[in-house]
Amino acid sequence: MIIDMTEVQAINSFFRSESLKEVYGLIWLLVPIFTPAPGIIIGVLVIVWLERQISAGVQQRIGPEYAGPLGILQALADGTKLLFKEDLLPSRGDIRLFSIGPSIAVISIFISYSVIPFGYRVVLDDLSIGVFLWIAISSIAPIGLLMSGYGSNNKYSFLGGLRAAAQSISYEIPLTLCVLSISLLSNSSSTVDIVEAQSKYGFGGWNLWRQPIGFAVFLISSLAECERLPFDLPEAEEELVAGYQTEYSGIKFGLFYVASYLNLLVSSLFVTVLYLGGWNLSLPYTSIPELIGINEVGGVFGTTIGIFITLAKAYLFLFIPITTRWTLPRMRIDQLLNLGWKFLLPISLGNLLLTTASQLLSL
Repeated sequence: MIIDMTEVQAINSFFRSESLKEVYGLIWLLVPIFTPAPGIIIGVLVIVWLERQISAGVQQRIGPEYAGPLGILQALADGTKLLFKEDLLPSRGDIRLFSIGPSIAVISIFISYSVIPFGYRVVLDDLSIGVFLWIAISSIAPIGLLMSGYGSNNKYSFLGGLRAAAQSISYEIPLTLCVLSISLLSNSSSTVDIVEAQSKYGFGGWNLWRQPIGFAVFLISSLAECERLPFDLPEAEEELVAGYQTEYSGIKFGLFYVASYLNLLVSSLFVTVLYLGGWNLSLPYTSIPELIGINEVGGVFGTTIGIFITLAKAYLFLFIPITTRWTLPRMRIDQLLNLGWKFLLPISLGNLLLTTASQLLSL
């Protein structure tokens, strides 16, 4: 048998080229996934700094001021400290559930950012069911909290996990009904289509003015989903020590901290997309994107302006949950469940029926 070395070299070069193509394809697949990660982490650090400064102003005290100029590096210093803390494990707990729980909470919330349009054509994946993907993924986070509470082998932690699951189920339904109303108004469940539908009507066409009842219900439900005061029952320190976080230390405790602020930021961004017009800053007769040509020309300048408008709206909205934390007292668990099932659910259902009737009459 005679082996032609030319053919062997051709085959080897073919496989090398194919393997290089696979490597390049994998790299280009991972680049858009991990590119938003640094920006999102920076956004979370900004929220932590804002909350500390605003809460200090509300309580008439001095906030962080030593770690960096104006204390902007305080959150980074706290994260570094937690990173070097000892990671303790409960001796009689389920170590696998105990370790996986925080990761599930963070990853499930992090995936929600994939359908958020930060600007014109600045979205990781424009899905036709974008808003419902967010609802489906966000409902996984309480499973991680329940796993953490059960794996801790601590009755206070387990009760905190059960409260997180019950709270999520109670307020997920009104939240979904509000999103359904927005989808009916926009004739789409895509986050990009929802923003563009609002831009057609200008400032008066923002869903905030077209759906005031839905906005109020969505705001309350999102606060409950983020476990923000007055709805932080899963970690009520007076009753449950620290809830599902009781047995955690070091970086695992830091992951819960990050998940809380990631959820707060993603909720604020969805409020911006669903109710505040997204990247469009509308004026009475026109809009800023139309004036500077974002939608037609695009480019780096237009994209930057769109991202800035989206983030500005989101961070301005964040003043509401931050000030609410230092204004209202914590509710009891029975009051929390009664509010979700007996008030918000009927109101959101009635709002959906009114929206459906108005859409049918307008045809």
